[in-house]
Amino acid sequence: MSEVLLAAAAALPLVAATVLLVGALWPATKAMPVAWGTAVLVAATVWQLPVRWIAAATTWGVILAVEILWIVFGALVLLYTLRQAGAISRIAGGFASLSSDHRVQTILIGFFLTTFLTGVAGFGTPAAIVAPLLVSLGFPALGAVVVALIGHAMATTFGAVGVPINPGVMEAVGSLASVSTGKAVAFMSEVSGLAAAYHLLPGLFMPVITVSMLVYFFGDVTHRSLAAVRPIVPLALFAGVVFVIPFTLTAVFIGPEMPSIIAPIVGGGLTVTVLNRGWLVPDEQWRLPDNQTWPKAWTGTVTEADSPRSVGQHSSLTDGGQSMSLARAWTPYLLVVILLIATRDFTPIGSLLTEVDLLAPAWTGIFGTTITNSIEWAYAPGTWLVAVALISIPLYGLSRTDIKNAWKEAGETAATPAVALTFIIGTVGILLHSGQYVGAPGGQSMMLALADGVGGTLDGVYTIVAAPLGVFGTFVTGSVMVSNVTFSPIQYELARELGFSPAHIVAAQAAAGGVGNAISIHNVIAALATVGLVGKEGVVIRMNLVPVAAYTLAVSILLSVIMLAV
Repeated sequence: MSEVLLAAAAALPLVAATVLLVGALWPATKAMPVAWGTAVLVAATVWQLPVRWIAAATTWGVILAVEILWIVFGALVLLYTLRQAGAISRIAGGFASLSSDHRVQTILIGFFLTTFLTGVAGFGTPAAIVAPLLVSLGFPALGAVVVALIGHAMATTFGAVGVPINPGVMEAVGSLASVSTGKAVAFMSEVSGLAAAYHLLPGLFMPVITVSMLVYFFGDVTHRSLAAVRPIVPLALFAGVVFVIPFTLTAVFIGPEMPSIIAPIVGGGLTVTVLNRGWLVPDEQWRLPDNQTWPKAWTGTVTEADSPRSVGQHSSLTDGGQSMSLARAWTPYLLVVILLIATRDFTPIGSLLTEVDLLAPAWTGIFGTTITNSIEWAYAPGTWLVAVALISIPLYGLSRTDIKNAWKEAGETAATPAVALTFIIGTVGILLHSGQYVGAPGGQSMMLALADGVGGTLDGVYTIVAAPLGVFGTFVTGSVMVSNVTFSPIQYELARELGFSPAHIVAAQAAAGGVGNAISIHNVIAALATVGLVGKEGVVIRMNLVPVAAYTLAVSILLSVIMLAV
């Protein structure tokens, strides 16, 4: 079979997923099983893989999905435990009490709080939590959703404790035949630093962009203007600087698990300090128009009157946690930072957690094939997130009912992406490992055959389309992590064939993919649901499309310039 036909056959599972998700608007829970079934069909007929090889490749994906879902569950159970205690509302209230200026609140809550929640929970929860909080502060429901989605987008490059990069990029690229485990780890570290670096210049303007979206679309009922943005630009640029610097330094020197946690803590803390000293504060306070003048399209079933100003539900915290000290509210997340740093692989503890067989059991030669995978359960951030959630129970004196509610909600929320995640990573497993079978056409995997075909088509314009592919992947799958698992191996092979740096290409994909979260159908629906505006998905996506496209173009230009220079 010709190279073109092999590439076309290998592309069928991804084409099926795209057509069903974007064209037919199927939910991922239905589309991804079809994509997997298509991959099985192609593997069995074109690649002539025996059943046990297909089962082994799929099992590889299931093992990786379990590890990722454990991280998701850990992040969510901690988040919901703190929400039951009122700690989340206390953190938000601490930000809101600093200023009643809606532009300042957008920077503090719509940017810093959403990026922090991205780092500790991710998977759609930041916008879903912050949008109702903004509504309670007088934001129109539609504006709250737009702000929350744009504000958290950059941080999703690293997502919940680094999942999109580790294991997202590392495991997928590490499964290529040409990449050893050691090389995969080194590649992941390089991608981590470069992905943050691609945010360094455009990321400076993300707080300005977030405020501009609010002011332009919702600042005046009669006509649109950016005039109210100018007085807040100094503060917004300062917020951008104090975010992207620790964001980049953390990604380079610590790893992908911490940038979206440390950057908002450092940046938000410095911004709060500046506000408390009265520096960079606009001369005049700015508020959104009175809600009586809002168009009906701006409001949902949740309004300022009935949107809870606090989301704490713990029975002993009748004020929703507002009497809790900020230090106490932040304690669990600060403990998460300490534990994650202490257990990463550059520390003696981290090395121990990954080297002891009992702590990192591996399945070697799955079903008698050459395919292998492991679960590093003790090293996985999910384990330490759950540990901190357990520590938080006596810290806040939570009742059995509080605990039950938190764990139940976490389990239900984590279960939502489980089916789609398992099937799409199972599909990727078949694409990646099909070349290990001795009868594979040309000794190539489906992934490599696809890379060869696409490389011949995109040669000459590749650096321009590499970053948009990340946006497309996030838009379709609803997850930067799934986008990276799906496309990183293809990008890696394409970059090698075309003579570009694979690390730069994959990093640009991850950086743009993060911003693509602002138009991800899944995240838009989740955020709209929290403010009672389901059905306005198209409106939100159209609004957010311009800043997402501009940001992606900036990343593409940076990538092209760098590739020409090296």
